[in-house]
This record gives sequence, C-alpha cells and structure tokens, in this order.
Amino acid sequence: MSNAKPVVLLAEELSPATIEALGDGFEIRQTDGADRAALLPALAEADAVMVRSATQMDAEAIAAAPKLKVIARAGVGLDNVDTKAATQAGVMVVNAPTSNVISAAELTCGHILGLARNIAPANRALKDGEWKRSKYSGVELFEKKLGVIGLGRIGGLVAERMKAFGMDILAYDPYVTSARAAQLGAQLVDLDELLEKSDFITIHMPRTPDTMGMLNADAFAKMKDSAFVINVARGGLIDEDALHQALVNKQIAGAAVDVFVKEPSTDLDFFVHDNVVVTPHLGASTAEAQEKAGVSVAKSVRLALAGDLVPDAVNVAGGHVNEDVRPGIPLIEKLGRIVSSLAKDSLTAVEITVAGEIANQDVKVLELAALKGIFSGHTSEQVSYVNAPVLAEQRGVAVNLKTTTESDAFRNKLTVLGATSSGDQVSVTGTLTGPRQVQKLIGVDDYELEVPLTEHMLFARYQDRPGVIGTFGQILGGNNVNIAGMQVSRNVAGDALVVLNLDSATPEGVQDEMKEKIGATVVSEIDLED
Repeated sequence: MSNAKPVVLLAEELSPATIEALGDGFEIRQTDGADRAALLPALAEADAVMVRSATQMDAEAIAAAPKLKVIARAGVGLDNVDTKAATQAGVMVVNAPTSNVISAAELTCGHILGLARNIAPANRALKDGEWKRSKYSGVELFEKKLGVIGLGRIGGLVAERMKAFGMDILAYDPYVTSARAAQLGAQLVDLDELLEKSDFITIHMPRTPDTMGMLNADAFAKMKDSAFVINVARGGLIDEDALHQALVNKQIAGAAVDVFVKEPSTDLDFFVHDNVVVTPHLGASTAEAQEKAGVSVAKSVRLALAGDLVPDAVNVAGGHVNEDVRPGIPLIEKLGRIVSSLAKDSLTAVEITVAGEIANQDVKVLELAALKGIFSGHTSEQVSYVNAPVLAEQRGVAVNLKTTTESDAFRNKLTVLGATSSGDQVSVTGTLTGPRQVQKLIGVDDYELEVPLTEHMLFARYQDRPGVIGTFGQILGGNNVNIAGMQVSRNVAGDALVVLNLDSATPEGVQDEMKEKIGATVVSEIDLED
C-alpha cells in the first residue's frame, strides 16, 4: 500500500501563509503555469493544482492531469478555468468568492472621492508643471445622492462606508428587501429613479446577458449632467462606446472604471477624457485580498483531498454526501434558479421540502444547493455553498428546510417555495426518474407537469383558449428558435401554464411579443446550463 502524499501543484507564486494553510500532509511541487510546455507535464501527477490568473486550466490542461481532483483559483473570477470541462472530468473547482469584497469596496470609495475632488487630473497637471487650482475645483459628498446598483456584499459595504460621509443612499436591487436596504441606510428605488436622482452611480451587478451594457445610452440620457459613474465590478456592465459619447456630449460629469470588456485595455476611446479615471483591474489587488484568497483556497484543497464537503466548490459539492442524496444537488439548484426567475418581487422567505426515501438522510446540502440556485446570477458575488446562507441572511430572507418520508407518485420529490415582498408565492417541484436519474420538473404552483429540465426553458402563463399554442410556434419560429419540447397544464380556474424546451435562447423582444399577442401575464426565460 502506497504511503505517498497527495501532490499539490503550485502553478503560480502564492504567499507563505497559503503554503502554511495547506499543512504538511501534501507533497508541494511548483511550476510556471504561464509556460505551457512546463505546465502540462507537471500536471500528470497532480492531485490538486493551485492557480491565480496567469495559468489557463482549459480542457487540454485538465486532460493532461488524470489524477486531478481539484483546481483551486486563488481569487474570485474563474475566467482562466474551464469549469464545464472540469465538471465533465469529475474535477472540483474552488475559488475564494469573498476574499476581495473589502478591497473592491474600498477602491470604489476611493474612486468616488477621487472623482468628487478631481484628484487624478489635478495630480497629473501639477506634475506637468501646471498650477490649475480653479480648474479642478470639486464638489462635497455631504448630502449628495449615491446610487448603488446591486446591493450585495460589495454594494452594501460601499453604502455603509459612504453613508459615513453624509451621503444619501439610493439602491436598486430586485433581489433585496426594503428591510435589508434600511439596515444599510439605503432607500430602495426603481432603476430609472436612481439614474435620474443620483449624483454618483456605482454598479455592483453580476455579468450576465441581462446586465451586459446595463448602463447604456438610454441610461446616460436619464442621468444628471453633473453625475459621476463608477464601475469596479465587471467589464461590460457599462457600454464603453455609450460612455464615450455621453462624455463627449457632456451628459455626465465624469467616470471611474476599473474593469473592461477586453483586458488588458490601454487605449479605449473614453480614456482621452480628462474627467475619466481608469485603473487596471485593481479591485482585488491588495496584499490582504491576495493572502485571504490563497489561504481560503488552501483550506478548500485540504477539504477536497480529504473527501469532506467543500463550501466554496463552484461546480460540485464534494464530501460526505449520501449517494442517494447527491443526484438531487444539481436538480434542486436548478429549481432554485426557476423560483428566482418566476418571482415578480424580492424574496422574503424560502421553504425547501424534501419528500420521499432520501428524507431519512442528512439533506442539509440540498438546502444549500437551493439557495445557491436562487442567488446565482442575481448578485455580483460568486455564489457558493458557504455564502448562499449568508446572502439569504443579508437580504432578510428566512429559510426553512422540511423533510417527510411521504411522497405520492414519485420515489422522491424536491420542492422550493419562495414568498415575495408583495405577498405572492412561487413553488416549483422536481424529481429524478429512471436509471439515468433524468431531472424533471413536475409542478409549478398549482400546475401539474412532467417536463425534462434542459438548458433553455421558457415559461408563460395565460388564459387558456384555442389558437394560443400555434401563436407560440409562430413567434418562436419567426425568430428562428426551435421548440424541442412543450407541455401545457391548466389549473382549476382555467388558466394555463406552458413550459417550452428550446434549442437556443430567444432574441431580445420575444417575451414582449408573447405578452402582446397572447396576453401572457408571466413570461420568463431561464438558462439552466450546468
């Protein structure tokens, strides 16, 4: 029997504290992850690899590591890790989702102060031998309105810190309750009101198809001509061409940008403006954030290689999860995503019910997975099994897990029910069927269904009547979207719910067309890609 220690490959330079956090139970090897010729052979015997941003852990690199169990990214983003390829290979991917929150919040606050007092251009002018005291007169932050788009962990930290300057905080976040906003000293408003009233606007949203270009030409047109815009979150949340035009047309007073659509970027059009401050993606670039990231993923590597549950796993839940429970993890995560998509208002409570044979097991991980699904894509933070309950607590969402061994019609059933701030409820139920454990949706509110969960799904609710199904086909066909499957269910009131499995995402405007032509009261498209 071999007593060889597991091999942990450090593909980039990490702090001594990171190596210390690993402990002495591993054989530590090092390589230059940026050198492909050195990386690939070094991966051959690695049980774990730890990287930062220079090492590309793509499908080729993963294939070169037959013993690999975990890829650890000492940072927040995962742009250099092919998570899908890792999942297919059974390799866990972990990162440090909360390591940079303070650093990113502090940089945001620094940019707000810098814009208010023209620190960067005044510094540059003085160093160039020009004394331009009157040109760079600024504004006070006291009693100015700060608009925070996305009141997650980083947005909340910014709100708390800028409140100390006497700023009035307006916030837009459809997934945060007014009670949680009040705790942070913020007033929840709709996006248009925030854009129209704010003197400074900072965005802290995740980068999704819905948020790309969120601050575009229309948004800039609604802002005060004295407003400043800050983005330290994700590149692309601000339409870079629209920002340049807004500055040319003097629609806004200035901007500070730390992240870009393509990086590195050194010569974008809006860089030429004197009232723009740009930094090279410095949000996480502090000694403290880097050390927190390294230590965090080192602990995750230890857990993963010991077979324990890894809270910061972004693709799989590792550890001692019962084999009958494990297949329910991706299912209930998807059910959570459906609930958050169908809910019209912010959630105030979530109830997870596990029914059937698996209710006799420890199913706590299913609660974590449901919360992970609910918040994924709706916060600027990477959502994991460890921070999902924290996100729920921060947003004032009460969580309850119920179990029962009784399950009619199906061996096991998983239900996620969400209550919203308007008093409505959304409930979805799913199950796994057959030897292949096919994921199926079997209920939405009071509608009974049996629909496979696929990558692209569209839900629509309407008053049932002849001809509607044909109209769905016409609208989707006219937009070159193929229907792979469809099921219609009616409730006792005669209302209908149609669930469509699509081969691709729908173009912009399709949902509005369905509401107009069909009179659908709810149309929601959900991407359930693993």
